[in-house]
Amino acid sequence: MSNLLAGKSAVVAAGAKNLGGLISTGLAERGANVLVHFNSASTEADADKIVAAAENAGVEAVKFQADLTVPANVRQLFDTAIEAFGSVDIAVNTVGQVLRKPIIETTEAEYDSMFDINAKAAFFFLQEAGRRLNDGGKIVTVVTSLLAAFTDGYSTYAGAKAPVEHFTRAAAKEFATRGISVNNVAPGPMDTPFFYPQETPERVEFHKSQAMGGRLTRIEDIAPLVEFLITDGGWITGQTIFANGGYTTR
Repeated sequence: MSNLLAGKSAVVAAGAKNLGGLISTGLAERGANVLVHFNSASTEADADKIVAAAENAGVEAVKFQADLTVPANVRQLFDTAIEAFGSVDIAVNTVGQVLRKPIIETTEAEYDSMFDINAKAAFFFLQEAGRRLNDGGKIVTVVTSLLAAFTDGYSTYAGAKAPVEHFTRAAAKEFATRGISVNNVAPGPMDTPFFYPQETPERVEFHKSQAMGGRLTRIEDIAPLVEFLITDGGWITGQTIFANGGYTTR
């Protein structure tokens, strides 16, 4: 791997496994120091593996556990990275929660949880990144291709991700004078453990049929796009890029 990011430091929210884990290790392999965030104690072992992989790549790495729906924890996330590395140049947010449930069956608690995790945490992550990143920094948030879908069941998931597009546009304008780019990547349904509990086998096959090659999006499809936005794609800002094999478009 190249050392394109040598001397840079990154924060990866939900960076311990699945897409976040692949992004964390990819950034480390390109020379960036990495803070690996995780939410629950059950994921700590995954975070330890990512930290070890980053250190084996010759960079510094630390782990950080917190619920990022609490803004004070988001501030501590960036505090920890700056204490460890001296500064932060890259902020990637892969935090998300999926719920497939009819509107008439959705509880207030479920609604609040979905918006806290998918919208509130994303807003305060953007806010703190804007405060703490070095000039010329890069911010990427993972959203969903359901933002361009006309479908049932995912009202609170797609609905809670939708505000992030507007947060991102505003942040891109507000941070532009400092050369900070702000973008979203919108994967299609991903072949990860988060997807399958929401769907029947029949619906899984339908989702596959809607994309090029008759398959789900893989984390390996998305991580290189995030890395591109952080490196050669720095002139792109304020955008939501749909990467889903044609599953949805707009």
